[in-house]
Amino acid sequence: MPLALVHSRALAGMEAPPVAVEVHLANGLPGFTLVGLPEAEVKEARDRVRAALITSGFEFPAKRVTVNLAPADLPKESGRYDLAIALGLLAASGQIPAARLDQYEFVGELSLSGELRPVRGVLPMALAAARAARAFVLPLADGAEAAWVRRAHPDTSILPAASLLAVCAHLHGQELLAEQPEPPPPAPDAYPDLRDVKGQAQAKRALEIAAAGGHSLLFSGPPGTGKSMLAARLPGLLPPMSEAEALESAAILSLGRQFRPEAFSRRVMRSPHHTSSAIALVGGGAQPRPGEISLAHHGVLFLDELPEFDRRVLEALREPLESGHIHVSRAASRADFPARFQLVAAMNPCPCGYRGHPRRLCRCTPDQVARYRGRLSGPLLDRIDLLLEVPDLGAEELQATPDGESSAQVRQRVVLARERQLQRQGVCNARLEGSELEYHCRPDADGAALLQQAVRRLDLSPRAYHRVLRVARSIADLAAAPQIGAAQVAEALHYRRNETPG
Repeated sequence: MPLALVHSRALAGMEAPPVAVEVHLANGLPGFTLVGLPEAEVKEARDRVRAALITSGFEFPAKRVTVNLAPADLPKESGRYDLAIALGLLAASGQIPAARLDQYEFVGELSLSGELRPVRGVLPMALAAARAARAFVLPLADGAEAAWVRRAHPDTSILPAASLLAVCAHLHGQELLAEQPEPPPPAPDAYPDLRDVKGQAQAKRALEIAAAGGHSLLFSGPPGTGKSMLAARLPGLLPPMSEAEALESAAILSLGRQFRPEAFSRRVMRSPHHTSSAIALVGGGAQPRPGEISLAHHGVLFLDELPEFDRRVLEALREPLESGHIHVSRAASRADFPARFQLVAAMNPCPCGYRGHPRRLCRCTPDQVARYRGRLSGPLLDRIDLLLEVPDLGAEELQATPDGESSAQVRQRVVLARERQLQRQGVCNARLEGSELEYHCRPDADGAALLQQAVRRLDLSPRAYHRVLRVARSIADLAAAPQIGAAQVAEALHYRRNETPG
């Protein structure tokens, strides 16, 4: 039969659309034509496939070969189609049986010796294959990653293979590929402990509130006061991820080749350098890929030295902070990536870092300080829930033994507070909008009077006003209070006393 059809998968944002690899053999001068909007690395498959077939002991057909990657309007990139193209050639030339090909989906890059090399994005492709009720054949090195699909689809068949010969032996029924075993239980969380941080009781309290309600947080203070150390403790305070959240996070990390099977269900913390570009942070490229904000989905995005980031990069955060999604549009493609991250940022109070320091002299002029703070726009600061100064520690506190509660103790309160939110409104407090916000975050009479007075004195914008309500609701949930009172409003206002802390 001169025509064969093999199933594979492409990547388009978070989706893994099906790709039909059609191989046709015709009489005429030998040639190899690859169509279907292939990128350069896909076009190079003709040479990899030819060498892999010959070195594996198969015959490369001396005919006019046409390979079509359908649908034709979907861009194709990477070497993941090598295995499907090679099997299509073998089936069309009668060297392997074509009858069973429809039961499988194949991805994998071929080496010249016929071995299968790993590809990116295996997890979303395996999820799509499971929904299509087909067995998924992939490189041996990717098997442990794809195995996590079986947590959501236990009947899925994951068949890792070391080489083209192993796949062909399976299709011939000579030596079947072994099923990828069930993944082991996730390793215990290994987060840094909050107890290691000396002093800074107020900053620890802010971390607890942020974790309870899913709020964004900005620390300001001199160098060496523990801002980065505090931020690194936030993932360990957050509630455990659900199975669906863990799979979503793992799928995005798989797209960026960042997934580690042993870290499944562990909250991610991404810390891009302040020289990162807008595309690195929010995603993009000719074939859009997830940026740092999507790789931090269901985790923490830590931006150290916040004013040192390019202003256009920071402004790109405004939409995903509100919506939890990022939409990347290009001339030939469009991709939507989830970006439900928790932002934690840190900054110095001035360019030299020592403004207001009790022992170090600040040499910055008022104009330098104003320019430094002016790098953060009002609309961006408006979207940050908690603004807090982290003071310098004295010698007595530095020499003291670690004090305070451990991350496990704080996490217990956070989990209970988050459960109250989910039972009451279905989402964490940071995501309350519109009428639900007004209904669930309504303060009592004393709290409403205090808030009304604060709006006038602090000149809070409507967005900042609503953020105060959300934070106050989280404080009330930590205290198991059914309604927001004046004490919760006062504490929430404390974190917005100055829109530019420091």
